[in-house]
Amino acid sequence: MSKAKELGFSKDRLKRIERHLQDKYVGPGLIPCAQVLVARHGETAHEAVLGLADVERGTKLKGDAVFRIYSMTKPVACVALMTLVEEGLIALDDPVAKHIPAFKDLGVYAAGVGPFLSTPPARPMQVVDLMRHTSGLTYGFQSRTNVDAAYRKLKVADPYGGDDLEGFIETLAKLPLEFSPGEAWNYSVSTDVVGYLVQKIAGKPLGQVLQERIFDPLKMTDTGFFVREDQRSRFAACYSASPDGPMNLQARPTGGLTLNDDPEKSPYLKPPRMESGGGGLVSTAADYLRFANMLVNGGELEGARILSPMTLRLMASNHLPGGQDLTQLSKSLFSESTYAGIGFGLGFAVVFDPPKTLIPCSQGEFYWGGAASTAFWVDPVEKVTVVFMTQLMPSTTYPIRRELRTLVYSALMESLA
Repeated sequence: MSKAKELGFSKDRLKRIERHLQDKYVGPGLIPCAQVLVARHGETAHEAVLGLADVERGTKLKGDAVFRIYSMTKPVACVALMTLVEEGLIALDDPVAKHIPAFKDLGVYAAGVGPFLSTPPARPMQVVDLMRHTSGLTYGFQSRTNVDAAYRKLKVADPYGGDDLEGFIETLAKLPLEFSPGEAWNYSVSTDVVGYLVQKIAGKPLGQVLQERIFDPLKMTDTGFFVREDQRSRFAACYSASPDGPMNLQARPTGGLTLNDDPEKSPYLKPPRMESGGGGLVSTAADYLRFANMLVNGGELEGARILSPMTLRLMASNHLPGGQDLTQLSKSLFSESTYAGIGFGLGFAVVFDPPKTLIPCSQGEFYWGGAASTAFWVDPVEKVTVVFMTQLMPSTTYPIRRELRTLVYSALMESLA
């Protein structure tokens, strides 16, 4: 009996994943590569490895490739903070200013392009606001407001071209909030502030805290804030979708791709100025699957206990004010999530109304993705975890994530629900 069948999957239906990704995306040159790991009860049921890690050099993708995971860093940073919560060193309802005094006088944008006019917030920002993106902070790439523009000008949360973590916090303290904390949801640098809190409270650099509290216990040997010398040959190139889309591959071997980050010249080859809890990590599919399997297993993997089951259930609950979904509360022009039937927990999106999503999913499923189209999800009902890796920016280019959910769940023959 195949491992897929033992775990309740149809082996033949799982093969649709390769065919779909190859025929629709990799073959036509729309994405450079694809790696998918599907697991249940912590055991891998299926793996697909397709395409080229480096199109220009013709390097085939291998199963141990190192990827930029961008915002898939966020759940890792939030888990690290929750380990400190469990130790009583910080609380979710703490005012952020208790730990970052410079945030005490943050105001809400009223007018201006700098200097800004602001008004006092309706209430102080709390730690929970950072983890669920209701803090009033923003991202420069949202390109929606004058505050976004100030973030871009000052290179806020740029790991290589901006400040270190201390300087990042000092810069943020001089800028107004988009809205009073708790009044809306806006994808933002909030998780970089989470990373700063982890570093400050633990009294060690963020990377060291993640190594000691998460990576070493989970044996995530290929995850960190830069590409080590011994990893360089496995580091994949990153691409952007070309404005002209797919082209004749005989005329243009890279198809609809434009090189975004050359793995032999990448800034990731050296430690960053700022260790970004919001988007700075590189990892492998196997490493991130171990992280996801820890989550689906209630905070423990192979004897390594990271969080308690109760803490993890708290993280994977919808924390949006009033139990709303993202369609009701979001101000973002961009995020790594769909909106209908989706809330937000402490570090990731959470499904709380499956029919509204119009895709197969379970109540309480949680997930997130990264700017280079990577993604993962954890299904605590079916005990399924999935990790998808590629390197194409932006992540909104193609609906691969939604398609993967359909492909994976259409292969699940034995439900636990």
